[in-house]
Amino acid sequence: VQLQASGGGLVQAGGSLRLSCAASGRTFTSYAMGWFRQAPGKDREFVAAGRWSGDTYYADSVKGRFTVSRDSAKNTVYLQMNSLKPEDTAVYYCAARGGGPTMKDYEYPYWGQGTLVTVSS
Repeated sequence: VQLQASGGGLVQAGGSLRLSCAASGRTFTSYAMGWFRQAPGKDREFVAAGRWSGDTYYADSVKGRFTVSRDSAKNTVYLQMNSLKPEDTAVYYCAARGGGPTMKDYEYPYWGQGTLVTVSS
């Protein structure tokens, strides 16, 4: 089971990026997928999570700006990030678990390698 995150980069405040998380090794349509991030010197924090065919839950800090979408044919989950702020700068990780979505990172057994998002002011 492998998750491959990509799409990070440098963007100015107010800009947009779309992160991708491609899953391989099994079909993840029955799994919950989560996005987390870790800023320099800070703990990893919850960003968003949801089932492939269910509701998605967002952290208050990104609600209304970030959107999760899924492409079952590609076994890929996306995190569309709009109106980016300097405080969104972090390494972003995607994760998967066999149960329902949760905001607790330790409940996800499968993790991608992380992709760096840097938002300049």
